[in-house]
Amino acid sequence: MASDQLLLLENQLCFALYSTSLAMGKVYQPLLKELGITYPQYLVLLVLWENDEVTVGFLGEKLHLDSGTLTPLLKRMEKSDLITRTRSDKDERQVLISLTKTALNLRNKAQEFPNKLLCAINSPISQVQELTETLKKLRANLHKNIQKKS
Repeated sequence: MASDQLLLLENQLCFALYSTSLAMGKVYQPLLKELGITYPQYLVLLVLWENDEVTVGFLGEKLHLDSGTLTPLLKRMEKSDLITRTRSDKDERQVLISLTKTALNLRNKAQEFPNKLLCAINSPISQVQELTETLKKLRANLHKNIQKKS
């Protein structure tokens, strides 16, 4: 690529990811509004629907969030009767996050999200799966680079 093309906005991977993320959020917004939750809350619920009763640390690892970001989110979710937070009997330093019946009921409604998303993307599922795997590898490589510099 010619040097005068390097700094064009449309040639930036970071902008392609950022603007795609914004568009993805706009697709999810009406779906999540039906459930009365935000996108970060949806991500927490996805983890918990897969593994109920996990530690805050486990959630942080899965979502790539630190406890300073996660704790206020979890407190809001607890106030909305989506989760419970309890101290572990084995280690009082650990807080266990569990789903409520309200959150379990939301899972049934969220089952339709993947198909609605595929319709919005308008690409074959194989392409979506390939893109997802490519993005996972990109994320892993970026995290390795970040850790080296820390």
